Amino acid sequence: MACFVVPTAEAIVTTVVTKVVEKKGKNVEHGIEKVELENKLSSLRRLNKLLLGGSALLAFEHVWHGEVTPFFPFLTAASNPTDLSEMLVEMGTVGVGMAVLVTAVWATSNIVLKSVSKKVVEE
Repeated sequence: MACFVVPTAEAIVTTVVTKVVEKKGKNVEHGIEKVELENKLSSLRRLNKLLLGGSALLAFEHVWHGEVTPFFPFLTAASNPTDLSEMLVEMGTVGVGMAVLVTAVWATSNIVLKSVSKKVVEE
């Protein structure tokens, strides 16, 4: 019903963090620090795209099935107290699970990319 809200909220947080890191990075001169900062920003942007892409697809699916409407309360489950509690449980289980899984995949990809880049530099 509203499981896409949790990864969307995480994507908003990652967007804010990316903007803060970019702002702090304007003071960094050339060199290793600049390269490390660009790598961090690239990694954060990748996480942001994963979260927003998945959330957008899931939100579209919910719109398609009529669970999200263009008028208040926007989520059909929010109009009925029984459905509201079910929606909150779904957000807490499915939404959090999706956000954790996407973040875990992102973290794993970062570890793999870092190890591959170390091997390339060593050769």
